[in-house]
Amino acid sequence: MYILKKFCLTLLCTSLFAVSAQASGTSSIVIDAKSGNILYSNNAEELRYPASLTKLMTLYITFNALESGKLKLTDKLKVSRTAASRSPSKLGAPAGSYIDVKTLIQALIVKSANDCATVLAEALSPSEAEFAELMTKTARKLGMHRTTFKNASGLPNSAQKTTAKDLAILGAAIYHHFPQYYPMFSLTEFQYNGTTYKTHNYLLHDSLGTDGMKTGYTAASGFNILTSAQQGNYRVIAVTLGHKKVKERDQDVSKMMELSLNHIRKNQRVNTNSLKSAINSSLKSTKTKTAYNHTSRKYRR
Repeated sequence: MYILKKFCLTLLCTSLFAVSAQASGTSSIVIDAKSGNILYSNNAEELRYPASLTKLMTLYITFNALESGKLKLTDKLKVSRTAASRSPSKLGAPAGSYIDVKTLIQALIVKSANDCATVLAEALSPSEAEFAELMTKTARKLGMHRTTFKNASGLPNSAQKTTAKDLAILGAAIYHHFPQYYPMFSLTEFQYNGTTYKTHNYLLHDSLGTDGMKTGYTAASGFNILTSAQQGNYRVIAVTLGHKKVKERDQDVSKMMELSLNHIRKNQRVNTNSLKSAINSSLKSTKTKTAYNHTSRKYRR
């Protein structure tokens, strides 16, 4: 808890400025998960659409409900007509059916199922709209002062906005507050009703040590990712938002994490200026050199 508070204070000490949610370029941040220090930051306070990274807050509140005893992993929750109508990324359970909480969590992480996000929201609040208010209140408590949630899934809503910095706070909160559930973010697939669903996060279990968390996309947001990697005793959490292609997003966040991990391993005192210069230079010069074999797909998640 101390680490997260220190991290939030570190972030809040930087200047705030108002911008449009339809900002140009991309927004990125990398932080040291242990110390809370910001290692790299570029447009990290620009307002953006979170897309399915919204589901990370839905999961944070779900984990909190599990810890408080309000929910159990084995509890079966009813799929309402509203939940069943959610699209396009969905598990497809019919209205009136029941899904256990563990499967719902897996569906959010791996499949990015919008219907399952609504099922959890309606189980934890009288309505999804009221759950979104709870999400925003929880964001404020965590120190996410520029984030507003309007639904549990990340489906398009012009008033639903966040920043790379705020999402880094959320990623750190999940990692530090719920270490028992964090390994679920490393799932690459899960099965439901005889169907195997595979993750959209193609960086998991790469040579860098990436082990979570979540991707997201809408036409307005671009390709987003919040992810984390560990090498030895060193862990970084990285966010990058607003990319035009999956390949570019994954190349950039991998390079940011790689250089950041190398830097904190070799330097007891982090020189953020030199690290930022190295990362910016690398991102410009290695766009087409980073090994990556997956081709871009059309996602709505």
